[in-house]
Amino acid sequence: MPITVDIDVMLARRKMSVGELANRVGITPANLAVLKNGRAKAVRFTTLAALCEVLECQPGDLLRWEPEEAEGAEGAEGNTARGAGHP
Repeated sequence: MPITVDIDVMLARRKMSVGELANRVGITPANLAVLKNGRAKAVRFTTLAALCEVLECQPGDLLRWEPEEAEGAEGAEGNTARGAGHP
């Protein structure tokens, strides 16, 4: 997925543990770990807002978009386009 989660960076800058952040945000450490490790499929805006409030940051400090590798992405798109009858 091209969205990268940088919670670790903000935790280090704030000298805060995962457990402390989870407690202050009001989510379980396990759910925070899923988000922190980039395994989450979604995040509620209320959770994102709470993370930003506790970490005193903006959403863009926690999430960033990175393009997928060109070779893998082009190959998948090319196959789909040809398979659909497009040149």
